[in-house]
Amino acid sequence: MTDPAFRPFETHLDEAAGLRVLREATQGADDGEIFLEGRRSEAIVLDDGRIKTASYDASEGFGLRAVRGEVAGYAHSTEISEKALLRAAETARLAVGAGGGTLADAPAGTNRRLYGDSDPMGDATFAAKIDLLREIDAYARALDPRVVQVSATVSASYQEIEILRPEGLRLTDIRPMARLNVSVIVEENGRREQGGMGGGGRYGLAGLQPAHWQPLIAEALRIATVNLGAEAAPAGVMDVVLGPGWPGILLHEAIGHGLEGDFNRRKTSAFAGLMRQRIAAPGVTVLDDGTLPDRRGSLTIDDEGTPSARNVLIEDGVLVGYMQDRQNARLMGVAPTGNGRRESFAHIPMPRMTNTYMLAGKDDPAGILASLKDGIYAVGFGGGQVDITNGKFVFSCTEAYRVRNGKVGAPVKGATLIGDGATALRQIRAIGNDLALDPGIGNCGKAGQWVPVGVGQPTLMIGGLTVGGSAA
Repeated sequence: MTDPAFRPFETHLDEAAGLRVLREATQGADDGEIFLEGRRSEAIVLDDGRIKTASYDASEGFGLRAVRGEVAGYAHSTEISEKALLRAAETARLAVGAGGGTLADAPAGTNRRLYGDSDPMGDATFAAKIDLLREIDAYARALDPRVVQVSATVSASYQEIEILRPEGLRLTDIRPMARLNVSVIVEENGRREQGGMGGGGRYGLAGLQPAHWQPLIAEALRIATVNLGAEAAPAGVMDVVLGPGWPGILLHEAIGHGLEGDFNRRKTSAFAGLMRQRIAAPGVTVLDDGTLPDRRGSLTIDDEGTPSARNVLIEDGVLVGYMQDRQNARLMGVAPTGNGRRESFAHIPMPRMTNTYMLAGKDDPAGILASLKDGIYAVGFGGGQVDITNGKFVFSCTEAYRVRNGKVGAPVKGATLIGDGATALRQIRAIGNDLALDPGIGNCGKAGQWVPVGVGQPTLMIGGLTVGGSAA
């Protein structure tokens, strides 16, 4: 299904009228904009050989914001009209009051495009997507007779945004997204275990050929069968080796959120006030990079119109930068970094991560494992929780192994990693030369808003983490 292009100023609203209302709403403000969005999305879920759900959603609307100092007035509506804008302006205007602010400079322009603008939902018919899911189900069951259940989801979305600013600047971006997730359950001797894998990015569904999805199924099956032989996880303080790629989600949660500008301006982050100080072991360099082509977390421009950037946050162990939206950057006296993000037109922007990863080091991954005397090798992660104020985290492992005297032994089940980001950074003892990014499955939640993100890291050894599990 393909809808007409989202052109709010051609079909719903006169641009001159919108600009006039915005200027009145932001008179005396420091900043503000009208954010217009049209979004379409679909998802088809096959579970145990049957189509469980098939959904298609479409929405459009605008949000109008006026910012003065630390206060932001925001109103939104699904009705894009001058009448609705006037109502929104009255609300947003309350934040500005009778202030005499100076309007911030407009974002710098860019001609860069990080992804295409074709609609991924149009790459295949509905029937073809159903056939793809059934083919995935049959392929997974044929790989191993122990497979008793298969779940697969194909999803896609197409987001079009326009940003109108008080000085008259009008910015646009078209953001496609596609994703495939597969999960299998295997059974042996009455024991059942699950394994899952997925992948996606800012491209179309045409790439979901067998060469793309067959490796995902093979990996999901491998994880499930590994877990069939898993033993109870040990408990105690020990060294941990993290695998490359998706384990970067621990970095994202335990460290990344603490480096967002709003938490540091309010001094609620464990890293507040530590700029230019050593916060990590030598060799640790962490970036947030929204400029990687076609990646799930990438943005040509952020949701305030600032071009995305390759921002160095930690350089050789020293804190050198925070991720900033326009409001927090202005209040902290620094430049925006292209990290102003929002879930939709119904949400106000805030500093958010894009693709956050640690650069590779010089150590051989095999040598890192060989140097682990007694600990855990964690390859996959599931859910986790983090307290931003102190950086304390708890993460559950979906694939992990016991290591003794440098030898990788039996898989373990039920392992959790417990620690705090600031301490973990200082206790990094080895950094592999095998940087990898995740396959394109990350979502990040903050203040009730969810946005797509990417993570990555090389193989790491972290000393002295608490491993929760059964007693060794």
